[in-house]
Amino acid sequence: MFDLRTVAWPATYGDEARPRKGFFTDTSVCIGCKACEVACKEWNDVPADGLDFLGRSYDNTGDLGADTWRHVAFVEQSKPVALGDEDGDGGIRWLMASDVCKHCTHAACLEVCPTGALFRTEFGTVVVQEDVCNGCGYCIPACPFGVLDQREDDGRAWKCTLCYDRLKDDKTPACAQACPTESIQFGPLEVLRPRAEARLQELQAAGEPGAQLYLSRPDDGVGGGGSLFLLLDRPEVYGLPPDPVDTTRRLGEMWRAAGVAAGALLCGIAAATLGRR
Repeated sequence: MFDLRTVAWPATYGDEARPRKGFFTDTSVCIGCKACEVACKEWNDVPADGLDFLGRSYDNTGDLGADTWRHVAFVEQSKPVALGDEDGDGGIRWLMASDVCKHCTHAACLEVCPTGALFRTEFGTVVVQEDVCNGCGYCIPACPFGVLDQREDDGRAWKCTLCYDRLKDDKTPACAQACPTESIQFGPLEVLRPRAEARLQELQAAGEPGAQLYLSRPDDGVGGGGSLFLLLDRPEVYGLPPDPVDTTRRLGEMWRAAGVAAGALLCGIAAATLGRR
């Protein structure tokens, strides 16, 4: 059994807490159509971006950011030359994956926010309140995935809300609703996790030895994600950190060590002062 609870949820909401919701992205059926990007922008009124040719990929948006809450990565791989291949060309394999905020169980962005602009909803997701954000930017380096960013015009931080407004009306997030291949699946995490495990076993049995789940384990560095991914290669191939860690998880130890060091320093100064006397 997976422990899908977090410290701030559901205890904060009591009887109003809802089952934890999230995404399961099966990259093996992503066709790179970017319907999710368009749907996200349209529903959430996210400004246009990604209109420049990057020169490194057919992908036009490049990364997640303040104006890109869904990003479809296009990864071009050369296949090894097969025995008997007269042309000596192994061909090309395309890996496509729709990336999004991970809505971590242990969310560093939420922990470092000084104004409470970032909060955990009754669905266990993490949302930025743009009217409370003061633009300090602390959340940006705290995120191990590089999800958050600031808009140049106002300096506030923005990211995926997992369509919080739609969830409150029992609707599917816009990106999952628009995905034509069901690469992006939405639902309770207690349903999505077993589904992801079953799909992984199916792909491995079909001859995909590199297939693996990402952010599905509650014992990983962020306590598991609210966004799960089935990848066909190593996470770093898709631009994802292979071993993400909640950047605030050791703050308590660091403060205790600093306190001990400060105490030792004060004792040393006191001893030196008394010695002079």
